[in-house]
Amino acid sequence: MPSLQQIRTALDGSGQAHVLRFWPELDSEQQEVFLRELAQLDLPRLEEHCRAAAEAAAAASCAPDRDLEPNLEPVPPESMGSVRRSDPDCLAGWEREGFLQISRSRVAVLLLAGGQGTRLGVRYPKGMFDVGLPSGKTLYQIQAERILKIQQLAESRLGSKCTVPWYIMTSEFTLKPTQTFFQENAHFGLQPSNIVMFEQRMIPAVTFDGKVILEDKGKIAMAPDGNGGLYQALEDNGVLEDMERRGVEFVHVYCVDNILVKMADPLFVGFCVAKGADCGAKVVEKAHPAEPVGVVCRVGGVPQVVEYSEIRPETARRRGPAGELVYSAGNICNHFFTRSFLQDVVETFKDQLKPHVALKKVPFVDSCGNQVKPTEPNGIKMEKFVFDVFPFSRSFVVLEVRREDEFSPLKNADGAPSDTPTTARNALLAQHCRWAAAAGAALLDEQGNSIQMPPSSSAENHPALKCEISPLVSYFGEGLEPLKGKTIRTPFILDGAAAAELQA
Repeated sequence: MPSLQQIRTALDGSGQAHVLRFWPELDSEQQEVFLRELAQLDLPRLEEHCRAAAEAAAAASCAPDRDLEPNLEPVPPESMGSVRRSDPDCLAGWEREGFLQISRSRVAVLLLAGGQGTRLGVRYPKGMFDVGLPSGKTLYQIQAERILKIQQLAESRLGSKCTVPWYIMTSEFTLKPTQTFFQENAHFGLQPSNIVMFEQRMIPAVTFDGKVILEDKGKIAMAPDGNGGLYQALEDNGVLEDMERRGVEFVHVYCVDNILVKMADPLFVGFCVAKGADCGAKVVEKAHPAEPVGVVCRVGGVPQVVEYSEIRPETARRRGPAGELVYSAGNICNHFFTRSFLQDVVETFKDQLKPHVALKKVPFVDSCGNQVKPTEPNGIKMEKFVFDVFPFSRSFVVLEVRREDEFSPLKNADGAPSDTPTTARNALLAQHCRWAAAAGAALLDEQGNSIQMPPSSSAENHPALKCEISPLVSYFGEGLEPLKGKTIRTPFILDGAAAAELQA
């Protein structure tokens, strides 16, 4: 570890001498902790980072909007698949291919879990959040049980025992709480050796004039480097080497906050493998032209995600011959990569990823040592996005899925208009009610009245739908034959014990 004098010299040389302004006021223990934190900074590149952040923020505030119009085009049909529109035989074939790869232990899932639940009003990792399901299950438990079930399904279909390793990218904020939570819950039935947690880098927040922000007298304000920090983290932590040792060839990457995510989805994996893709994206059809979601498309023949604000309103409203939106492929941060593609990104392309500017309200200590909570953005955080690698793909494909089946994110506390614990909970329960009804069950509410299934688009706001099916019983609606002809009064939890009772 570098000495205090070496760190002081490096900070002085990069114009950041103020970082040690309060050093004499710290006790010996605080000094030791602060020194360790400073030693972990990339000091040789600190000056470059601070200057680049300030310049990028200044440029973003005055730069004209990119005119993408002449080069914008939708993903070509030959690179698209759709759960709603593709031939059923093709869908079945893609799913078989996916199960084949899973059965051979060639598929891993990789969770992006570096963020805390701050917008949810909690200070712990989002994956530990309980949205209020009848079972009380957290996002982590739901996802773990889906892994267990997909392994079981692959084994039963193809007769070979298999493993789907779970890689979890955390941050300084979420690593230890996540490790502890998994240990306290016996890793939700998964083998601990098949859960690999690793940490993404943290980078300093910077003022508009290029100065590192002090969060406290002995602590720099740090932030994860965005979910696009994945690629540096893969290298830092030897994750790709671990995948190679396990025989993993295909990686399903997703964000923690989607309660409906299909872990190692055999249809998606099989679609991408059958198409010979090195990179793929799941999308949902935009709800309306102005929906604030990035669009997966091509710019100058190169695949990428274009922010909704970069597409002109008249372009967003453009429709095809059948009345469908031309630019309808809404990005949901649900991706497929081959391991070899990730290796190429790490070795060749990751330093070409351009960071995005995020202006944030960053708590700080002023020159007198007083704590300040700003009411306006005062700092710059530089982030990279996981989809920034799409342009480097040699064979990029897109699979459109049904929003009501696969996408209900958890981002805001209850009271917000969307993406809340209530909307996420209702989306999952409504899906399970659809599964039960499709299996031939009659559903009753708590008063014994028959539940009429609402249109899928309004299901997440239907409070009467309180049927929860454990992922250990059904991964995506399969295996529910015992429900046929049964009358179920909600709220109802179909777990392993209840399923066994129905079959008795």
